[in-house]
Amino acid sequence: MPENGTSRAPTPVPGTQVVSRVALLLRLVGQDPGGLPFGQIVRQSRLTRPTVHRLLSSLLSEGLLDHDPATGTWRLGPEIFVMGAIAAQSYRIEDLARPSLHRLAEETGESAFLSIRRGGETVCLLREEGSFPIRSFVLHEGVRFPLGVASAGLAILAYLPTDEVDRLLVQDDAFRERWGEQHSPAAIRVHLEQTRATGYALNPELILEGSWGMGAAIFDHVGRPTWALSLTGIEPRFRAGRQPYLGQMLLDEAHKITQKLQRGR
Repeated sequence: MPENGTSRAPTPVPGTQVVSRVALLLRLVGQDPGGLPFGQIVRQSRLTRPTVHRLLSSLLSEGLLDHDPATGTWRLGPEIFVMGAIAAQSYRIEDLARPSLHRLAEETGESAFLSIRRGGETVCLLREEGSFPIRSFVLHEGVRFPLGVASAGLAILAYLPTDEVDRLLVQDDAFRERWGEQHSPAAIRVHLEQTRATGYALNPELILEGSWGMGAAIFDHVGRPTWALSLTGIEPRFRAGRQPYLGQMLLDEAHKITQKLQRGR
């Protein structure tokens, strides 16, 4: 599975360096349900090996992480599951989105997803498998992408205020090295214009060769793009002749969820 870097770390609050580092490690480990090896965590966190080892060991003792000594991988632990189950009761979006994901997957045959914006990233929350036997595995629950990289992020970014888009498209060397010229600010702006013209975002194998995606934004009660529905699959299933059909389905389902959110139901 490819490593997924992040666009930029949240700005730490002064005096809370340990908390920021712990949150970073939890986000990194949570990207892959199969777990991450120690070396990859060190590389992606850019922390020293002793620091990472000390923090991982502490999180293990608290039940927030699990470690598999046979493979050397680290995974989210049982306490995270408990916290997530409790927190989920406060968020209605997943219950509202599940019927839409089911319809999208059933009618198109593709894999359907719900993602949420978290700062300068999107996080995949839910996945519904379609019936088509060949699938793209770029997206899965917990994976994070910078806004503007995957179709969900493009769909959200396209409807943010201009000044906010400008801030989010400031890229450092690490971002450019990880995501390439196909995700330069100029390239992303082209995709944003296309998204605004059609209403839905298109990702023509920008992340992984042969893997295509399409997305549509879901707006909260004050009209901000906060979530997105998306479909992913292989290139022959996303050719030009089929894109309007897939895009309209995404827009219709995203609109249904938006209406329910804005009505408070």
